[in-house]
Amino acid sequence: MSNPEVVILSVGGVRFVTRASTLQQFPESRLARMLNDDDQEFKVVNGEFFVDRDGTLFSYIMDFLRTLQVSLPTDFSDYQRLKREAEFYGLYPLAELLSQEHLLKPRLEILEVRISLQDMQAFFRIFGSCSATIETLAEQITLFTGQQSGQSWNCPFPSQKPLFPLPLERPSHHDMVFQCGTDYSAGNQFVARYVSIKPDNRKLINGTNVLGLLLDTLLKDGFRLVSTRTVSSEEKVECYSFERLRRPPGLTVTVSQSPRSSGAAQAKRSQAQKGK
Repeated sequence: MSNPEVVILSVGGVRFVTRASTLQQFPESRLARMLNDDDQEFKVVNGEFFVDRDGTLFSYIMDFLRTLQVSLPTDFSDYQRLKREAEFYGLYPLAELLSQEHLLKPRLEILEVRISLQDMQAFFRIFGSCSATIETLAEQITLFTGQQSGQSWNCPFPSQKPLFPLPLERPSHHDMVFQCGTDYSAGNQFVARYVSIKPDNRKLINGTNVLGLLLDTLLKDGFRLVSTRTVSSEEKVECYSFERLRRPPGLTVTVSQSPRSSGAAQAKRSQAQKGK
């Protein structure tokens, strides 16, 4: 059968439509040889290539051929079966990546929010097992300060006096510290500190309001609240613990583009994984 530009495959009753060039990413694979009638395992029925294999797992193989990357769902567990299918199709670079199962599995990410309420101030500390998440939060959270006349804890919005941004405290790559509220200064002046969390544009001074917005932001980002506890009743310190499954960035294969290439591929990590 001559190589058509568009190829239709029926794998275990599941139909796939793709380009011939996609199946030829690895010239030595059985899928590439199939187009030249060099493999009797693939039968042509009504113009479609038929193969009696797992159609659901073949969808992951097609995704790999199209992207040269292994990126699996967080609930995926059939690594050995998918590796066996990759070996059947002669896609040994894919089988090699799947043998690095520990790099492909999602990891449990832990995040902890502590808040201490003291008079008209609130002190926050956020600790996360993944530094990339802390970096993202640091980009979302902005602090502002300024002197306000007669300003109090209960006033939700800043006065018209100018506010100035403050840097976040970063004791390490895995945590951050900030505060909001008011503190007495000279005369009838208050030093006020506000917190803004993107995409919300409000500048909040009340610690309870900041906590509510922070927790809502984490929940929308896929975290799940697993526990709430009082760390210190005397110092009014509360701790909120979150977790989520973090998808790995994936593994890729680089294919040589040399005309004499025999289809050999070199597996490599797609990028340095932050937060490890």
